[in-house]
Parts: sequence; structure tokens; C-alpha cells
Amino acid sequence: MLTLHHCLSARSFRPLWMLEELNAPYALQVLPFPPRVHAREFLSENPLGTVPLLVDGDTRMTESAAMCQYLCARHAPTPLQVEVGERDFGRYLNDLHFGETTLTFPQTLVLRYRYFEPAERRSPQVADDYARWFLARLRTLEPRLAQQPYLCAGRFTAADVSVGYALLLAEHLALAAAFPPAVAAYWARLRERPAFVRAMAAQEAAARAQGMPLTPSPDLRP
Repeated sequence: MLTLHHCLSARSFRPLWMLEELNAPYALQVLPFPPRVHAREFLSENPLGTVPLLVDGDTRMTESAAMCQYLCARHAPTPLQVEVGERDFGRYLNDLHFGETTLTFPQTLVLRYRYFEPAERRSPQVADDYARWFLARLRTLEPRLAQQPYLCAGRFTAADVSVGYALLLAEHLALAAAFPPAVAAYWARLRERPAFVRAMAAQEAAARAQGMPLTPSPDLRP
């Protein structure tokens, strides 16, 4: 059984959601945020001190979008994966990584300069600039989502998990009110998925069982 090291509502929520979509067995280890500060022993597992960390036998992974791709491949065939021969294969890979590199990255700067830095180092201008950057790039999805319920291949895929996490993070940052209409409707659909609901419940249950606080703590990599 694989093990996922996780902080509540951090990037590690992507593989957690994927595991629930796949109905795959897993062990969930919840850590205080940030683990490199509050769980120094975790550095022996992951020298970066970040979550997620996915351990599957000899395989150890630290990148959440790559984990989504890995889990699909390990559980293939699955409709969550777009295959090489499908028309939307390239779009699927692009959307899978767009969720992390284009949508999540600017939000980590909002987190850092609005919330995580000491008061004297916070920068409202930097936070506001990167919030606008995120929303501008998010709006590029609006025409497509106005025409179809999911991002690609005519079905829900791992790309939706990747982008969906970016929307979850945006909700924590009070940016959801600025979602354009089709993106807002898409986010509502994602939140209603049974696997999303199970993943949210699983992280809370594991946190309670392991004595962790229930305050969401999105991952930040300075």
C-alpha cells in the first residue's frame, strides 16, 4: 500500500483526490504545516521538507501533478487518463501541468506576501499583482468551460484534478468571488464529485486521528 504525506488542503490534496477517484488503497500521513519547521523528522523522509511526498515501494515522488499522471498510469486503463492515441492527449498534458505551474504558482506568492511573511516583510502590492496574474490566466479557461463541462476529452480527467486544486486554493485565498461564470460553475461541479467529498472527509478524519489541527494550510515553497 502506498503512503501519501499530506498537509490539509495543500498541493498534496491533488494525489489524495486522485486516489479517491481511483478507489485505490492508501495510507494518509498528515503533517503540521510547514513540516520542514514543525516536523523536522520529516526531513529524513523528504529532504525538501515539503508535501506532498508519495511513497510507493521504491518510488518516491514530490511533485503533485506528476503524481496524478503516475497514479493514472499505475491504475490504467482508467478514463481519468487521456491516452496517446486520443485527440486531446496534448491538451490533457498541458492542462495537467497548467494547474500547477500557471495557476498554483502565483497563488503561492499571494500566500507568502499577504499571510506568511512577518508583518514587516509583507507586500500588499506583490500579493495583489500575483492575484491579478492568477485571475488573468484563469480567464483563459472561460471560453472552453462555457462550451463543455470538463477541460478535455469530453470527460473528467486528472487534468481537472490538477486545475481543481488551484481553484480550491483560490477559495482559501478569498479569490473565488472573482471567478468568471463558467469557471465558477465548473468549480461547483468539481466540489460535488463523490471522490472530492471523500478526499475532504479523509483528510479531516486522518488529521483528527493523528492529532493535527483542522485549519487548512496550503503548501508554500519559497
